Amino acid sequence: MGWRISARIADILTKGGDNQSIKREEALTLMGLELHSRETYALMETATRLSRKHYNGKGENHLHIGINVAPCPLNCTFCSLAEKAGIFTERTEFPEADIMDWARLAESQSADALNVMTTGTYSFERLLEIGRMLNKKVAIPLVANTRDIDHREAAKLLDAGFDGAYHAVRLGEGIVTPLKVEKRIRTITVLNDVGLRWMNCVEPVGPEHSKEEIVNLMFLAKDHGATYSGVMRRINFPGSPMEKYGMISELEMARMVAVSRLVMGNGPKAHCTHEPNTASLIAGANLFFPEVGASPRDGTADTAQGRGKGITACKAMQMEMGWNPDLKSNCFL
Repeated sequence: MGWRISARIADILTKGGDNQSIKREEALTLMGLELHSRETYALMETATRLSRKHYNGKGENHLHIGINVAPCPLNCTFCSLAEKAGIFTERTEFPEADIMDWARLAESQSADALNVMTTGTYSFERLLEIGRMLNKKVAIPLVANTRDIDHREAAKLLDAGFDGAYHAVRLGEGIVTPLKVEKRIRTITVLNDVGLRWMNCVEPVGPEHSKEEIVNLMFLAKDHGATYSGVMRRINFPGSPMEKYGMISELEMARMVAVSRLVMGNGPKAHCTHEPNTASLIAGANLFFPEVGASPRDGTADTAQGRGKGITACKAMQMEMGWNPDLKSNCFL
């Protein structure tokens, strides 16, 4: 008797485990579970069972390439690339040779995608040039991670060889960023309209964010048909104005990853977490982002020399947790 979970939680998990997307109030209930409880571990088990079946045991790895470092005038307070952060004072673009070396290494290590990230004021035309270059040289799906765009620009991404685009309404959008939620959502609609795969994550999660805020973004991902979603925690770079709030733990993130997985149901092609961690791999996540180049979480220009984990390390973590990174990607079928 003492090992049973409550009937209410059992009903929600049975529903979620049967690939029926749970309701908002049910997601909020799960978000409120005590972290070290039978219910939380039952939640995580339900989510990982669902993902292992739905994704056929595939561990995904999409290499993030941050192609430029710059003191960004948008000044999102969680970002180490913000001008106000004072960490990066010079504008630097990684040479094409470096970008190609990273891409070829990714191809040789059987990465599933290249996620090409730029800062908010980086030249869109230059991003297109890099996309065309990569598309000619490597046979890996390309994902753009750039500013808000319109239909004409989205069509140009497709023409340049991009298969998808990462875009998120960030937690605290319009408060800790200068951007409007409505504009971010409009870009998501644009991506879907032109046929780019829309990639998403609920991010960057900190202790100051309410359950309601977080769950709202989970349902945004579901309602707009994200190719993948998941949860990324905020990483506080040294001197970050967000340091006063602290950070959530990997275990807290894993609980959120599990809730997000049950919210998404059978729609997504993968479920992500960041930074790479083993806890989330037993909570419904199967997608990691190894990193090179610029990162908004790092004070080192090339995150491969700092916080970023490589493809080999990410694959090893997945294999330790029973995921097979060598199977074919589900995201680009």
